[in-house]
Amino acid sequence: MSTPIWQIQYGDGPLVAAAVHDGDEVRGELAEWLAISPEDRLREQDPFTGLWTAVAPTRIVGHRSRFEVDLNRPREKAVYLTPEDSWGLKVWRSTLPSDLARKSYAAYDGFYTHVRQLLEQLVLQHGRVIVFDLHSYNHRRGGPTAAPDDPEANPEVNIGTGTMDRNRWAPIVDRVINELREFDYLGRRLDVRENVRFRGGNFPRWIHETFPETVCAIAIEFKKFFMDEWTGQPDHEHISAIGQALQQAADGVTQELETFERTTANQ
Repeated sequence: MSTPIWQIQYGDGPLVAAAVHDGDEVRGELAEWLAISPEDRLREQDPFTGLWTAVAPTRIVGHRSRFEVDLNRPREKAVYLTPEDSWGLKVWRSTLPSDLARKSYAAYDGFYTHVRQLLEQLVLQHGRVIVFDLHSYNHRRGGPTAAPDDPEANPEVNIGTGTMDRNRWAPIVDRVINELREFDYLGRRLDVRENVRFRGGNFPRWIHETFPETVCAIAIEFKKFFMDEWTGQPDHEHISAIGQALQQAADGVTQELETFERTTANQ
């Protein structure tokens, strides 16, 4: 039996953590069409981000590769049909048959239907909901022996807030940023900046368009300093420390949300 495309673990509370690019599997009928190597596929995914969703009571984890269906793209771009859709990488041996693409689009539709139902339920229970949209990104694109990309343009943690009403959610976002910055990360502080490399993808955009006043989705992108992006080898000490930093941010934002609710209720 194949792995589900995504999995939702339901919990009690207003915080959700999502890792939609965690997965690496591709359904069997697509595998024979793949031209991209397993190594290239892994490098463009967000391995280990699913582990970090443990910071929230409700967790959304994608189990299939973004090369099967990208749950963080607009629907019309959710299946990479040409190299232009996938950073110049050739994904398919030849043109993907339309019936196979349709199955991927149907899975995409199913995901968004389920997430809508989930968020509607949580909003009904809690009033407002916060989503940590967890990702990672490459910073050694010149090759395994090349120097890392310029750290000035590649923060260790990129907070994407470009799809939200930033003023409305300022106390929540600022609390997340401050908690991550103040965390004692293996004896130092993390470089946490906002909207430097990424401003947030379609998943948070859709959330803010669908739930503009009740759900805040914060895109949190970690530079792959916690692993070797060319071999896929993890550094477990860093992966654990990032999880602890996110837990501190999750605890802080839960407290902040309680204050936020009281403040807005009195306005």
